[in-house]
Amino acid sequence: MRQLTALDAQFLNVESATTAANVAGLAILDPAGGHVTRDNLAALLLERLHLSPALSLRLAEVPFGLDRPYWVPDTEFDIGNHLFETTLLPPGGERQLAETVAAIHARRLDRAHPLWEMHLINGLPDGLAAVYTKVHHAAIDGVSGAETLATLLDLSPDARDPLPPDCRSGRTPRRQDQPDQPAPGLVSMLAAAAVQTAIHPMRAVRSVVRAAGDLDAIPVASALPGSRLIARAARFVAGDDKPRPELPGLTVPRTPFNGPISGRRHLSFGSVSLKDVKSVAKANGMSVNDIVMALCTSALRSWLEERAALPDEPLVVAVPVAVRTAGAGETVGNQISAMIAPMPTNVADPVQRLRAVGATMSAAKRRFALAPPVWLDELCSLLPAPITSLATPAIFRLASVTFPPINLIISNVPGPQFPLYLCGGRILSYYPLSVLTDMSGGVNITCFSYDGMLDFGVVACPERMDDVWGLLSHLRTALDELSDERVGDEFRDRVGIDLVAG
Repeated sequence: MRQLTALDAQFLNVESATTAANVAGLAILDPAGGHVTRDNLAALLLERLHLSPALSLRLAEVPFGLDRPYWVPDTEFDIGNHLFETTLLPPGGERQLAETVAAIHARRLDRAHPLWEMHLINGLPDGLAAVYTKVHHAAIDGVSGAETLATLLDLSPDARDPLPPDCRSGRTPRRQDQPDQPAPGLVSMLAAAAVQTAIHPMRAVRSVVRAAGDLDAIPVASALPGSRLIARAARFVAGDDKPRPELPGLTVPRTPFNGPISGRRHLSFGSVSLKDVKSVAKANGMSVNDIVMALCTSALRSWLEERAALPDEPLVVAVPVAVRTAGAGETVGNQISAMIAPMPTNVADPVQRLRAVGATMSAAKRRFALAPPVWLDELCSLLPAPITSLATPAIFRLASVTFPPINLIISNVPGPQFPLYLCGGRILSYYPLSVLTDMSGGVNITCFSYDGMLDFGVVACPERMDDVWGLLSHLRTALDELSDERVGDEFRDRVGIDLVAG
């Protein structure tokens, strides 16, 4: 039995008629002569479900929302609540697949069951298949999501061992080495809620003090007069005397991306060569992640320019960062923070824009390495659980209209550089798909490095971005531009290699 953290619960609270907090992946597979079937997927899931706590636990709500929910085993687990199959109508192209997946991605998960679904999608050209899997963000972050995915995949297409009879029954095989933990009782949950309510004022004060130490890194708050002075004073009071690099201004410009979102989703997906990205990174003394940010910066600039909507100021982006320690053993919930940085979309010259991306990301990484910000967790802990659950959707909606804290989220998740197999079928590409909220903007870009490629997934609200495939096209054009050897040579000649690769 484990209670959700304040950050975990925030991903539940943010859900509304227009927001589904699903993180997902779309795998394109060669189905290996028909081995990738619903029956085989069901057998695989039931065989390995015990290896992935996020897939076998459901929520136990505290009465009246007086406290954060708990994760408890689902003793009535039924694979039929989680595994689905559909077939695209001919011709079954990538845009048709994207429309089908977008509709599934927009739907909220049923909280009466473990918070995940898997969809086998047939009817793709050339005999390929797709497997779309979504899990609630309250249950996983990027690292734990990758670990969950890894438990279902193999290093070769070899046939699997026969399954025991209890797996064929459609019920979860029980682990003999770990007895089931009982769900918390009504009395114990209410007692714990009473304790949390009593001590919350002290915890809120502590959260304010700790968050104040990062005031100069918090969107919107960093623009307030005296924010840097307050942050330094708060760190001094807390005994944190480590010097931190000052971050540039984080004033968020208005763009078409920002504003209230609808419940509809559009998405696009595609890949670029990781080798080409690494070549550009090496030529310019930068990291792969820096080049990913540079590609996104150029693509967003081009997309906005086409619509005469390019602001004079840089966009402001949130980059999720995992703070989960190796071997921690906990694979349910979120252990993440975020770097907030400007994106120099206002810089016209590609060489200068690349230099600006490197400089801003280098400063953000140095700041993060010295003191990973805790403000994300602390802000989620400020209000009591009952108030947070009721107020969060309204706060997010209001922020989108008044003072959006960022323009969008961009995430880069590292993956394996060798082929993986699902039910004997080789995974050709794996496109990550993430969450949109009113506060974080109407477009989200996520990429996953896999088997020599960078696989991009772009999720957008159609009311905020009218051409999600156009943005993907600009990403590819941006890499072509940076892959020109003259860019690397000119960069070295004009500014030197003085950036720290991370």
